[in-house]
Amino acid sequence: MAAIGYARVSTVDQDPQLQLDALATAGALRVFTDLGVSGAKADRPQLAACLDHLRTGDTLVVWKLDRLGRDTRHVLDVISDLTARGVTFASVTEGLHTEGPMGKAMLTIMAAFAQLERDIMLERTRAGLVAAAAKGRRGGRPSKVAAADVVRARDLLSKGLTADEIAKMLGVSRATVYRHLRDSPAEPSLVHPEAAP
Repeated sequence: MAAIGYARVSTVDQDPQLQLDALATAGALRVFTDLGVSGAKADRPQLAACLDHLRTGDTLVVWKLDRLGRDTRHVLDVISDLTARGVTFASVTEGLHTEGPMGKAMLTIMAAFAQLERDIMLERTRAGLVAAAAKGRRGGRPSKVAAADVVRARDLLSKGLTADEIAKMLGVSRATVYRHLRDSPAEPSLVHPEAAP
């Protein structure tokens, strides 16, 4: 019977030390840590290793419930699987555990609130993108090609240069040249052969 910890940070720049210290204080003898892995991703190798390592009588300890996962269904599925295997679960920050009916009820409520928080965040992100689009801005990375370079590329194309030659002159890929010329209103017929439907 052992307390086994699981820690996760969403980006490689984040430091998991706060979680590791809390898990050590909670008595975790071993901690599995996923670095740079979003809670929304199904592929979390250290979580998989941790779950495989747990045995009947062990307790899985996390710093916060959202470290286990941000999707309510996934969190509850993991906890249900642990319970069926005779493994208990505890969240340090929320003071939650799966021992007893009150602990299980509180866990279900907290998982629902974690999902609600994630849904609200996604809703805000979508609303921000819609508002930005209404103002003529797009989400995503800034374009590598300035408007003046698109005009220059079109001029070079009309003089007989190939897309490869234009790409080398502008310092971008051939696909980028095709995409910008294709998307330009002045050149609607130019479509990269590989991008054609």
